[in-house]
Amino acid sequence: MTGTPLGTASGSPLRVGLVGYGLAGSVFHAPLIAATQGLALDTVVTSNPERQRQARAEFPDVRLAATPDELFDRAAELDLIVVASPNKTHVPLATTALKAGLPVVVDKPVAGTAAEARELAALAEERELLLSVFQNRRWDNDFLTLRKLLNEGELGTVWRFESRFERWRPKPKGGWRESGDPAEIGGLLYDLGSHVVDQALVLFGPAASVYAETDIRRPGAETDDDTFIAITHTGGVRSHLYVSATTAQLGPRFRVLGSAAGYVKYGLDPQEAALRDGLRPGPGWGAEPESLWGRVGSGESPVTGGGHAEPTLPGDYPAYYAAVAKALLEGAPNPVTAREAAAALDVLEAARRSAREKVTVTL
Repeated sequence: MTGTPLGTASGSPLRVGLVGYGLAGSVFHAPLIAATQGLALDTVVTSNPERQRQARAEFPDVRLAATPDELFDRAAELDLIVVASPNKTHVPLATTALKAGLPVVVDKPVAGTAAEARELAALAEERELLLSVFQNRRWDNDFLTLRKLLNEGELGTVWRFESRFERWRPKPKGGWRESGDPAEIGGLLYDLGSHVVDQALVLFGPAASVYAETDIRRPGAETDDDTFIAITHTGGVRSHLYVSATTAQLGPRFRVLGSAAGYVKYGLDPQEAALRDGLRPGPGWGAEPESLWGRVGSGESPVTGGGHAEPTLPGDYPAYYAAVAKALLEGAPNPVTAREAAAALDVLEAARRSAREKVTVTL
């Protein structure tokens, strides 16, 4: 539900409070909010002095708050809350914001369970407020290109979708994302898995059954760092999804096999690296060189020149917050609903059960 469109005085931008200024807040949310017409980064919540200095250096006019309570004490001065804090805080902070009458954007995963996600969705619907989930990789360059190919029927009937989000990090970095405490909602299944599962469901529809293998490979690691998920979709497509921190040789990001042709694409979308390097959306944003384009063809390996190079569409993370602003200001559709996120959590929960019990789980 988008809720009732918000009116602003003299067309002034919506004032955004951002909770969290770690990787998600500083690299993704703050720059994209600041680049979006109709939105203004009003307040950043972080108790870390170094991150406070970083936020003030990057956004001189931003207000700072040490705790979410300080932010909610002046809820009337804000129009949107963005939750980019650790996973275990997503549900309580989003609940508080919605009960304060504020629309909310929550980083993925929106919750630890599908049931919690649906409870949040119901609260937002009851209050007629926007609740949107930041699934930014729906705007990756390869994903946008694949959607175009599917819409045009270039591949025929898709039989198998392979998606890999792999890294080579032989030593754990530590922190809550790699914590073995279930309360932290860490591990790759819920981190990178949230992306690849969401993409598979958007492309090929609901899951009928799920099989998974999760492993802890690295010395000192506390939670899954090498995971495989197989989804059989209700429409018949089989998705094979890999997320790993232990991949010494990276596979293709996508390999999509259809009745007429296949599409193979290597390399990650460049937007995260650009944001990490301090670049900001502008002309040429999200574009990649021709040397990284994927290939479409049949009967021969793309490595030996089979098929033809398929121009990669530019990635477009700014489109997410542009859609959020349009939803709030004009009543346009929510770009990513909490109920869509709950469907992905159904799959993640089934994957965890499948790996633990060594069974295929029917949804």
